[in-house]
Order: sequence, then C-alpha cells, then structure tokens
Amino acid sequence: MVNRNIAKRVRVPSRSRRAPAPPPEFDRLVHERMRLGILSALMVHERLSFNELKELLQTTDGNLSVHARKLEEGGYVSCHKHFAGRVPRTDYRITAAGRRALEEYLEEMENLIRVTRKIAD
Repeated sequence: MVNRNIAKRVRVPSRSRRAPAPPPEFDRLVHERMRLGILSALMVHERLSFNELKELLQTTDGNLSVHARKLEEGGYVSCHKHFAGRVPRTDYRITAAGRRALEEYLEEMENLIRVTRKIAD
C-alpha cells in the first residue's frame, strides 16, 4: 500500500512535466566567450587593431591570437597585417559571414531567453 504523504512529496509540478524544448543549436565558433567578445567588438567598430582588441577584452596576446585565428579560419573575421611606420600592426574586421553568424546567434539567444521566461512564469 502506498503512503499518500510520500506520493505527494515526490509529485512533479505540472509545468515541469512538459516536454522540454530541444536545446538551441548555437554556432560553436561564436558561442565561446572570447570569440563572442571579438565579434561583438568588431560589430560596433569598423576595424580594431590587435592591441585595441586585447585591451578592450582584457586578455593575453596568446589567448586573443588563438581565438582570432579560429574566427579568421571560419571566415568570420578578416586580418590585415601591415606596418605603421616601422611598427608591425594587425587589424581585424568582421566579415559579412561573421555579421550573419553573430546576428543568428543573438536571435537564438533571445529565443532561449523568451522561452525560459515563459516557462518560469
């Protein structure tokens, strides 16, 4: 015989019995924190130098270099190396593909937030 008090304690609230929505398919190239920061910064600045990005994102040379290269290999940013006087300079710009990827990522994130808030209400 089942004790009714026990059954009441383990009962799942009705709203959590709903089938969960499938998790969003975030672009893994964009979803990483540092790469998201790079793309976001380049979205609002036409061009940023390596040092400007490093200072803005408060990161190390090696960390920025690795993540910027991944975005470049993915076609999301372009990299232009040149000299300013005798000083080597690396500038980054976001590409059209990078803009689209970031906009799609933000839409997916907004949808996730909307769904989460609706479930929480």
